[in-house]
Amino acid sequence: MRKLKLPFWLGAGELAKLCAAAQTWWETVQGWLHWPLHQMDPEHCHLTILDLLAWQRDITRFSTEPEPLYRLRVKYAFINSVDAGSTAGMKSILNRLGVGYVEIEERLPERDWDVVLLKLTDSQLADNPELLRVLVQQYGRTCRRYDFVTITPVTVRVALVDFNDDQLTLVATL
Repeated sequence: MRKLKLPFWLGAGELAKLCAAAQTWWETVQGWLHWPLHQMDPEHCHLTILDLLAWQRDITRFSTEPEPLYRLRVKYAFINSVDAGSTAGMKSILNRLGVGYVEIEERLPERDWDVVLLKLTDSQLADNPELLRVLVQQYGRTCRRYDFVTITPVTVRVALVDFNDDQLTLVATL
């Protein structure tokens, strides 16, 4: 809100106190007017309003879900439903909700055609088991089975050595 200013010849004494009181009053009124707008924002609204927004957007909070993750799921519900059903969309959904990098493989020659592999690290799988189950159930492709495969990063060191070996064959006769 703009700061109320009085002309310099009125800026002292009782009028300055009146100006400060009016400034405080209008800032309070502005807060009242902005309150309904803040309630439509899933990141800042009251938890009861968030539950109503979640119901409207077809999001159900699971038992161990922390509040910040619940707010993120409600915030991105529309865009996640648009992205659902494709490989790139599923990767975007998992990135948005903090799971991180995921590899997705479909229709592998040795497996059934309806099996989709989600390759995650051990920490991703251990930190988000319930979230991954809910996301696959809600945004996964219909008539597909999802398998979780862990990727374990291993550090490999390779040394390059210059090996110049000469060979000499000597024949001795008597």
